[in-house]
Formats: sequence, structure tokens, C-alpha cells
Amino acid sequence: ILPALLLYTIFMVYPLVQALVFSTFEFNGLIRGDFVGLQNFEQLFTRYPISEQLPRAFSHNVYFFLGTMLIQNTLGLFFAVLLHRPRFGKRFFRIVFTLPYLISPIVVGYLWSLMLNPLFGPVNNLLRDVGLGALAKPWLGDPSTALPTVILVNAWMWLGYPMLLFGAGLAGIDDDLREAARIDGASSLQIFARVELPLLTPVIGIVTILTFIGNFNVFGIIYALTGSSGSPAGATDVLGLVFYRTAFDGGSDAFGLASALAVLMFVFIFTVSVGVQTWFRRLEDKIR
Repeated sequence: ILPALLLYTIFMVYPLVQALVFSTFEFNGLIRGDFVGLQNFEQLFTRYPISEQLPRAFSHNVYFFLGTMLIQNTLGLFFAVLLHRPRFGKRFFRIVFTLPYLISPIVVGYLWSLMLNPLFGPVNNLLRDVGLGALAKPWLGDPSTALPTVILVNAWMWLGYPMLLFGAGLAGIDDDLREAARIDGASSLQIFARVELPLLTPVIGIVTILTFIGNFNVFGIIYALTGSSGSPAGATDVLGLVFYRTAFDGGSDAFGLASALAVLMFVFIFTVSVGVQTWFRRLEDKIR
């Protein structure tokens, strides 16, 4: 495992340590200045405009995560159950569902921005053709619909990933357990609720943690759909966009500030992920 450990150290551990070091220094462009301790972290909550952008962006990340959990992972489990039994077409549909997340988020974002264009996009044109023209609107231009639209696009893109994980979890459940429940008179719904779903707890934990990490690091697809400012009027602004603007548009002294934000994001995501993992392990122990 030494080669893998070496690569992990170079490309993962070293940048994390370097960001932590950079967050404690002031910068003039890329030139490192004096040691300032926690001053950069303090400025995240006192320096305008980032002090106003952070709470809004954080709340959007929370909504993004909750919406993705509700839509993407629920549908992923639903399709995994549907595709678990059939003998024919299973591989084809799995490929169809997994293709979108093999494409770059930037490409997916730009494609959907064209499809959702209020003037020539096929989404609004289809609504008008079927007599639902009243529902046609600038989906990404209206602050009330922009974030839900981005959540739906993101869920569409990543739907196949939890579906594959849930499918693997279902395949790992012993059929004797299902057969025993069926002999005792359980219906298909009862077998799923009382047998399969509890035994999927480890997979649900993995999916939840990966979804949380991905949604609090989201950048590419929102950048492609609404730009670096989180348009319209900051309605889709997230922590990744705030970091990007701070690092590249925040002035000559913003490098240390951006590093401090990256460290805070890492600490928060790591802490919550460990807590969620611990909670799911306790649930697994109860099931066993």
C-alpha cells in the first residue's frame, strides 16, 4: 500500500496542511507576508462582503443537501428496488442511469442552462406545446425557483450513483430472509420495510455521508448554471462560490482569507461526517 499512501500524501494530505499554514499568514498577491495567527478566520465573520455572504451561502448548502437527500437518494433507492428483480434490461437501465454522473458537472450545467433557457429552451417549449404555458418561466432567472431548479439538475446528474450503491446492498441481502418473511405472510411492501430497509442501514449511512460531503463542496454545476456570483441576486450562492470569489476576486490580500475559509469548510465537513458515521454505526450495532 506504500505507493497509494505516497500518492495520497502528496495530493491530499500535503495540500490540506499547506492550506492550514497559509490561513495563518497575510498575503500580498501570492507573496507570503507576516504570521497573523487567527486574524484571517476572524475576518471571515467581520470583513464585508464575505461576512454577509457566508451565512447565506451556508444556508443554501443546507437546503441543497436536504433537497438532494429527499429527491436524489429517495429516487435512487426506488429505482434500485425496481431494478433488483428483473432479469432482462437490468444492465441497460443501470447504464442509462449512471451515464450523467460520468460527464463533467461543467458540461452538464451548460447543457441544462441551454435546455432551461426561457426563450428557446426545450423545457419551456414543451410546456407550451402541451398546454401548460402558464408554467413556463425563467427557471434560473427567478430567485424563487433558481435554487430548487439547480437541486433538481444536480439530483438528475447523480441519481445513478446512490442507485448503484443501493442495488449492491440489496444484492447482498440473503434471499432466505425474504423467503422466510414471505412464508410468514409478509407482502412485498412489508418485506422491504421490515427486512430490506433495515439491512440497508450501512449503505444508507455511506450514501448520506457521501451526499453531505459532495453537496457542501458543490461548485462546478452551480458555476455552470448560474455563474460565480450565484445568480440571480445570490439565490444560488454556496460556499464553493464564495471561496472562488474570495480567492480570485477578493483583492491582493485575499489568499490567506480564502485558505481560512477552506480550512473552516474542511473542519465542518469532517466533523459532521465523523458524527454521522458514528451514529449510523450505532444503528448497525442495534440491528445486529
